[in-house]
Amino acid sequence: MTGAMIRLDRVSKHYPGQQAPAVAELSLDIAAGEIVVLLGPSGCGKTTTLRLINRLIEPTSGRVLLDGEDVTRADPDQLRRRIGYVIQQVGLFPHLTVADNIGLIPRTLGWDKRRVRERVDTLLDLVGLEPATFRRRYPKELSGGQQQRVGVARALAADPPVMLMDEPFGAIDPITRERLQDEFLDLQAKIRKTIVLVTHDVTEAVKLGDRIALFGEQARIAQYDTPAAILAAPADDFVASFIGSGAAIRGLRLLPVGSLPLDPVEVLTGDHDAGAVGADSADGPERALLVGADGTPRRWLRPAGRPGLAVVGADQSRYDALDAMLRARDDTALVVDAAGAPLGTVSWSAIARESPGEPS
Repeated sequence: MTGAMIRLDRVSKHYPGQQAPAVAELSLDIAAGEIVVLLGPSGCGKTTTLRLINRLIEPTSGRVLLDGEDVTRADPDQLRRRIGYVIQQVGLFPHLTVADNIGLIPRTLGWDKRRVRERVDTLLDLVGLEPATFRRRYPKELSGGQQQRVGVARALAADPPVMLMDEPFGAIDPITRERLQDEFLDLQAKIRKTIVLVTHDVTEAVKLGDRIALFGEQARIAQYDTPAAILAAPADDFVASFIGSGAAIRGLRLLPVGSLPLDPVEVLTGDHDAGAVGADSADGPERALLVGADGTPRRWLRPAGRPGLAVVGADQSRYDALDAMLRARDDTALVVDAAGAPLGTVSWSAIARESPGEPS
């Protein structure tokens, strides 16, 4: 092995009665602690590949290695306890409470009741659900986003090193989906699992993946690289066509706004108005900001007449900065640190000037 947690070595899956294989000679290495997204059109073999990893289906030929072990020689039940599995429709058992759904695998492993209960509560906290509120609820009493959180908690119950996720956010409304994606990335920063995630959504793949494997027909890899590399340099016409227009805009999600040079801002507290600080004056920074006693940004004092205040964290993306500007109807965003203290400003033109363009 060369540091790969998962290795697919010339894996094929050929179903009886079908002329072409669903997966043909697929070789793929997935490093420990990475999120690898399987991306591609419907029917290209993404979900089949996922199921080959945990032996929900058996390969016709080739090998699937998990941390160096050939999974085709492993006990299927033991194997699946080492692999968490999250699907689009969650698959919670409706007659079991949230606690019983999450504790299902630990109980089958012989954990005692106290250990199971502690693990359930730890995981509910981890996925942002208050244990005292949710442990006794049934799936029908949860929203779609809450059910998805429980599904993730259940997949993590036995602390598996690998998680497989099949369109995990596909059945959720766009606002909830984006929030769950953000929470998922925060969670991964804490747990550092090896995750293989299936999606057909390019934006989701770019946001979530450390690397993207873009499949053509029969799970043939058209390109396997970082999101930034795929957006900047598509390997061929198929990749460019699948990524589509707007690659430069998508690429802004990968670039932190704090990496840009920031313009200075004058920070004032107390009772001020635009006239008192020299509205539109040539003296000092172009922008003057009023902050509250706690240092929280309130409004622009200079230039006068700005309709809103766009605020973005230094660790947020340049895409987020542009979005904040549009919402505030301004061409400049205030950049703040983790505590909310002003660091400076960034302009629309600076983002356009300093960011990569559309690949040629």
